[in-house]
Amino acid sequence: MAKTKTTFYCGNCGAQSLKWIGKCPSCGEWNTYVEEVIQREDGNHKWSRQSSGSISKPKLISEIKYEEQNRKDTNNEEFNRVLGGGLVPGSLILVGGEPGIGKSTLMLQIALNIKNFKVLYVSGEESELQIKMRAERVGVKNAECYILNETTTQNIFQQIEELLPDLVVIDSIQTLSTNIIESTAGSISQIKECAAEMQKFSKLTGTPVILIGHITKDGNLAGPKLLEHMVDTVLQFEGDRNYGYRILRSVKNRFGSTSELGIYEMQSTGLREVSNPSEILLSQRDDTLSGTAIAATIEGMRPMLIETQALVSSAAYGTPQRSATGFDIRRLGMLLAVLEKRHGFRLGIKDVFLNIAGGIRVDDPAIDLAVICSVLSSNEDIAISPKDCFAAEVGLSGEIRPVNRIDQRIAEADKLGFDRIFISKYNLKGLEKTKYNIEIIAVANVEDVFSNLFA
Repeated sequence: MAKTKTTFYCGNCGAQSLKWIGKCPSCGEWNTYVEEVIQREDGNHKWSRQSSGSISKPKLISEIKYEEQNRKDTNNEEFNRVLGGGLVPGSLILVGGEPGIGKSTLMLQIALNIKNFKVLYVSGEESELQIKMRAERVGVKNAECYILNETTTQNIFQQIEELLPDLVVIDSIQTLSTNIIESTAGSISQIKECAAEMQKFSKLTGTPVILIGHITKDGNLAGPKLLEHMVDTVLQFEGDRNYGYRILRSVKNRFGSTSELGIYEMQSTGLREVSNPSEILLSQRDDTLSGTAIAATIEGMRPMLIETQALVSSAAYGTPQRSATGFDIRRLGMLLAVLEKRHGFRLGIKDVFLNIAGGIRVDDPAIDLAVICSVLSSNEDIAISPKDCFAAEVGLSGEIRPVNRIDQRIAEADKLGFDRIFISKYNLKGLEKTKYNIEIIAVANVEDVFSNLFA
């Protein structure tokens, strides 16, 4: 029997060392070295990383046969969109999010709603009774959804071999442990090894596996960074627990776009898909108030309109405050500097607060013009018409720059009943105005926008 050998490696960057050291010489992080097993005692394990008996040989790329893989419809349009069209056979998916955000509820709904699929839901955190109570609340539809309370991978694979499921859901990867490593469940060594066994199983059998993962205080997925490299898709489940809306965002996807997102609303019967995100991103109000502007943005392939809210007030203390929710605070500072330097608005002595309605975070540069207009509206205390929307980027010289896919943004604003949309004049090339009922106003700089809105 071979003797077990161990080494130490950095959980942040993967650097190795023969002994434990406090500071990693590669990435400079402290207390990231953990002990790893590099040679285990001989043992029988079906899905361990051992030789499969056949030796791989190099092939010419022209000799490799390619067949289009049929994705499996999960019967959840938002989840399908984020995955890129559905479940890919043999894919390994990691879903992360804060405690209580609804990860288990979402995965259980998918397991219950998917059609013509035998699903094994492995739970290491909840009892069978707890899962049954949640299933009754969200509605039991899949008659072939099996529940297993187990945390040891050897026992899980034994049940998988007998059941032969079409989909495996693990809740959560931090609760699993394998007998070939003598560390506690949730340690870096256990997470890495259990994920490697699940990866080996999914690739050999073509069975998609969904792993639910915890996150740290910093908002990153718990465990080594290597875990995110091992899986095919990383999904982040976001949202404020004080509000009912949740956002499923793709961070990594080998089979689709990483700019897609799905939106859900938490209800007493589970998570409801929000097919029209503008219904939650545009606040419902009766009075027209200053400091709000509507932006036409795009996330992945989906156009949607969001509301930006700004508040500009005199600084109560010596240093003016700058605060942004759902928007990059550094970009807000840049836009305020453009307004002050290029156009003479004295905002450097005032507090500026910015909020994106609906709890969503936006990185699209096309929201710049709406941010500037909401700030100017609050500063001048003049309301912007709720039937106006904006889609343009603002440059450092104060010019209004064009954005991509302007036709989709205009079509979405037209569909939702807006009267006017402000775009860059450089977006007019090749644009057919006649097919839209909305009035398209082309502007070149901030002065043009100001004269149209506040003159």
